[in-house]
This record gives sequence, structure tokens and C-alpha cells, in this order.
Amino acid sequence: MNSAAKIHEKSEGGFWSRLAGVFGGSTTETAKEAAKPLREASGATVDADDDQWRRLTADGNRDLAPMTQDRMQRLAHYQWETNLLANRLVELVVAYLLAGGVKLTIADDDAQAALNRHWDDGLNAWDLKLPKRVRELGLFGEQCFPCFRDENTGFVRLGYLDPALIETVVMDPENREQPIGIVTKRDKRGDARRYRIIVNVPETAFTQRTQKIRATFDTGDCFFYRVNDLSSSTRGRSDLLAQIDWLDAYDQFLFGELDRAGFMRAFVWDVTLTGASPDDVKARAKSITAPKPGSVRVHNESEAWEPKAPELAAVDAAAGAQLFRNHVLGGATIPEHWYGGGGDVNRSTGESMSEPTEKMLAMRQKAVGYMLTDIGRYVVRAHWGVLDEELTTKQADMLGTLTCAWPEMTSKDITKYASAMQQITAAAAGLLADGLVTRATALRLVTAMAERLGVEIDVDVELTKAQKELADRGGDDLLGHPLRTRPPAPEPAADVAAE
Repeated sequence: MNSAAKIHEKSEGGFWSRLAGVFGGSTTETAKEAAKPLREASGATVDADDDQWRRLTADGNRDLAPMTQDRMQRLAHYQWETNLLANRLVELVVAYLLAGGVKLTIADDDAQAALNRHWDDGLNAWDLKLPKRVRELGLFGEQCFPCFRDENTGFVRLGYLDPALIETVVMDPENREQPIGIVTKRDKRGDARRYRIIVNVPETAFTQRTQKIRATFDTGDCFFYRVNDLSSSTRGRSDLLAQIDWLDAYDQFLFGELDRAGFMRAFVWDVTLTGASPDDVKARAKSITAPKPGSVRVHNESEAWEPKAPELAAVDAAAGAQLFRNHVLGGATIPEHWYGGGGDVNRSTGESMSEPTEKMLAMRQKAVGYMLTDIGRYVVRAHWGVLDEELTTKQADMLGTLTCAWPEMTSKDITKYASAMQQITAAAAGLLADGLVTRATALRLVTAMAERLGVEIDVDVELTKAQKELADRGGDDLLGHPLRTRPPAPEPAADVAAE
């Protein structure tokens, strides 16, 4: 080492020694601290609800944040359990859909027997469990049923997975609106279950990439259904999501009215002593007592008693309650008179106000009907042993006859429909007699009104059957009398007319 380097080392060492003496610590430690890069101080404000927001440039996911999804389900359950109005919003749907029962039917005795065995099984117990499942479908926005199938007989039993245990719903990467798997939250041992969502198609209907993803869901198979969702979302929403805050406000308003009613009934006695000195007032205050009901109070003209009650200026409680209630009911498409509020509703306006509600109920009925028929198709396919195979034409046609038989949801006044049916029938017969319409068109006019009465008619099939019956009777009516109007005889062919 040359002399210049030694001098530099000595000088540098002396500097660090002096610096260490000022701040404490060894020279080596001080040198290491000085060698660290300098960074400017910076910070960021973290809001309490940062986890509930997403960037505007997100990938189009329209789900609620996981914490918000869990909170929605907890609050919906709490409101249903404690709030009378929230309870009715959920229970009305269940009652209108299921009060008359429901049944799966198929046009095959063997398949129908398999459906009946599944429906009436002691663990499936559909008649008992279906109302709960429809209730929770609206309450939580989704339902998941793990599936257990006997490999030998194909018999199917269903379990239940609480929506609160669902962590992630995995979608098909090639088809954003198709869910393919469910991952649950981790249990106490840190394990998460992975269910493959049942879709009534062979696995080959999915792309190779999707099939590989579905193969990773090795816990078992399940059915998964959602309501109030979007094509780009993975989770369902509660029917009460938009109303939860207003339902709580309605409860607070009513409890406030109870408190106000208690205050309004409270009163105090105001005692005036004429010409009394301060000492006289104090002495009288120590000896005075409030009179008991039915007692006698005696005093002279210098003492006056008067009850004082609070005069709380407040808006009309009934109008306020009606405002809150109708706001919630309107958002749920429920008319006021369905919740005990008659108002100015008469029979005519009541029927017209109920029509939008019945349309909403019909939509939910179709959703539940699809859920039941989807499970029914799986039960029949499992019974046939063709879960992962393409169906034959005969099997596909047979499954096409699987329907969900619902009773009439509401009792309708059919007198106006019957009157309209009579008028339309007469008009159609007149048009047909004058040759202005074909028989098929005339029957379609009648069919349009018959559908209002709940009768579905296939025009082509019905017309063929009717003409056959007419021919079998020799062209007479059901009583054996000649018809007033017979179908015109066919015109002769052109070559016959020429001869």
C-alpha cells in the first residue's frame, strides 16, 4: 500500500471514529448504517372499507367483496329473524310457490319410479326441505347441494353446504357465465373442500383447459344455483340486499314511536302557592306528596294543582310509517294491501296492483322449477347410467318430458275470462263460416284466451284430433245432430272438370 492510500485510510478511519464517538456504537456499525441508501419518508391513508372497493380498471368482476358478501348474508338472516316486514318479504314468496306442493313428472314409468324414490327418500325429504331451500335461496342468494351417488344403483342423495362456507366460485375460463367448481373456506385443520359443479352434459362438452380445471375439484360433485346475479358475477345476492338499511330504519322508526307514546302519557303535577315566601315553598315541597288515584285532595285558595303533560310536536306517525313501509314494499314489488295496509285500495285496483307481483313470483317459480328439473334430470341420467355420455334421441326426448308440476299460484276470477271466451268463440265461428280465416287461425284465437284459464293447446295437434273425431262421428255433433256448418266439399281437380 502506498503512502497516499495509507493516509486516506487513516483519515477515513479517524472520521468514522469521531462520528461513532458522537452517536455511540462501534465504527463498523456506524459505517454500515451510513452505507444504507437514503429514502424519503412517505405514507398513505388507509380507509376502513378499502377492502370493499375495486379499481375501475378491474377485469369486469361484478361480485361483492368477500367481506361484504358474508355481511350481506348475516344481515339478511338477522332481518328475516327479527324484522316482521323482512320476514314477510321472504315468506310470501315461499308460501305462494310451495303452499300447494310441487311434483316432478316424466312420461316413463321406470324413470318416474326413480324420481319418486329420490323425492321420498328419508334423507332427501323434499317435501320437508324444499321450503327451507327456497327460503334460503332468496335469503342468501345462492344454494349448494353436495351430491352423493351409489355407483351400483345410481341412486342419488343430496346434502347441504351453507353459503357462508363458500370461499370462491370458479367460473369456466372459456365461458364466464358458467360456474364449474366451488372452493370452501378452510376449516380448523386448514383444509378446504373442492366441489365440482354438476352440469347435465358430458365432460367432453367443455374445452380441454376447462376439463383439466374441473379435474382438480376432487372432493365430490354438487349442485349450485344463484338468484339476483349477473352473467359476469360468480355469487348470488339476497332478495333483501337493497332493503336491509330501510328495513332497519323502519324498525327504528316504530321503536321511536313507542318511546314517544310513553312520553306522551307521562305528566307531572304543577302546584302554585299564592303569596308564599321561598321558605314556605321549600317547606311545602318537603311535605307534599302526589295524590293516589281515587284519593281526596283538600286545600285553600292559596294553593292550586294542575297536571302538566308534554306537548311533543311530531308528524303523523301513521303517515311516516306508511312512507317507510311502502318504500320497502315497492322495492320488493309487493303491493301495500298484501301487508295489511288497505289504504284506498278496492277490489278493482287491488287486482291490477297484484299483477306485477304475480309476474315476479312467476319468474322465481321458473327459477326454482329449473333447479328441480335440473336435479331431476341428473337423477334420471344416474338411474340410466349415462351421466358422462351423450344421450340417444330417444333418451333426450324422454328427458324433454320431465316437467315440474305446480298448482295454481293464485285463485283468479275466471268470470271475465269465461265471458271473453264465449265472445271470441262466437266471433271465430263467424269468421270461419264466412271463409275469412282458416280453422287453424280460428283455433288460435280460442287458444289465446284458453291460456288465460291455464289450458295449453297445441293448435296443430288439437286440430288433427278434432277433425278425426268429426270424421268418426260422420260429420255430426256430439248429440248426433248434423252440424250447422259443414266443411266445404273439395273442389274437383282441373283434369276431371275438363272431362
